[in-house]
Amino acid sequence: MKIAVTGKGGVGKTTVSAILAGLYADEGCTVLAIDADPDANFGAALGYSDEELDSIVPISEMKELIRERTAADEYSKVFRLNPKVDDLPDTLALKKGNLRLLVLGTVDTAGSGCVCPEHVLLKRLLSNIVLQRDDVVIMDMEAGLEHLGRGTTAGMDGFVVVVEPGERSMKTLAKIRDLASQLNVKKIFVIGNKLRTPEDEAFIRARVPENELIGLLRFSDVAAQADREGKGVYDACPELREGVKKIKEEMEL
Repeated sequence: MKIAVTGKGGVGKTTVSAILAGLYADEGCTVLAIDADPDANFGAALGYSDEELDSIVPISEMKELIRERTAADEYSKVFRLNPKVDDLPDTLALKKGNLRLLVLGTVDTAGSGCVCPEHVLLKRLLSNIVLQRDDVVIMDMEAGLEHLGRGTTAGMDGFVVVVEPGERSMKTLAKIRDLASQLNVKKIFVIGNKLRTPEDEAFIRARVPENELIGLLRFSDVAAQADREGKGVYDACPELREGVKKIKEEMEL
């Protein structure tokens, strides 16, 4: 299974990503958890310690590695478009049981459509992970999907979009649908999260097509507390874990 989890900030996509990764890891799968969100909270949600997280350098900030692999000149105007990346998941990932965490980081751009050594390396790396490796891949993405390319998404099982009851979340869903269409993504799974009332459920069901909506999750005070305390959500939130487990089983049908 290779999926990208995305959505508006604050909807709980990192929580959903972490629980999905934990479920697959508990099944004995090698899980490559990729943090492609600028906020970079995936590792904390997965239960990595502060010391472990402080040791991570995002790949986009590994200037020496990027220069070595892309052979970029000092002005970053001439560089390889096909750098070697197949060894990077094994050498750079932070390991925890069956979990492997990679933090991509962000690429500063003066405008859209950046073509720079950092961006080329990250896109090439994701392409290799999705198309060449047998690991279960869970990507915690920002809404922009900037690291993904059209060729990469051909090997993915789909996008999971986490939404909450609110118009801003629905607008983000529409934006992601458009980007997914441009990337030729065939499957979009939508999860309604943070539901508190029957009205919240009705809001989601009225705005998300039935063929996209794969599950609904109640608001979890326990998950919110785990987030405040910097604890991993998989062990801290058994009720939420059971809800995500049912969604996982639906995606695999």
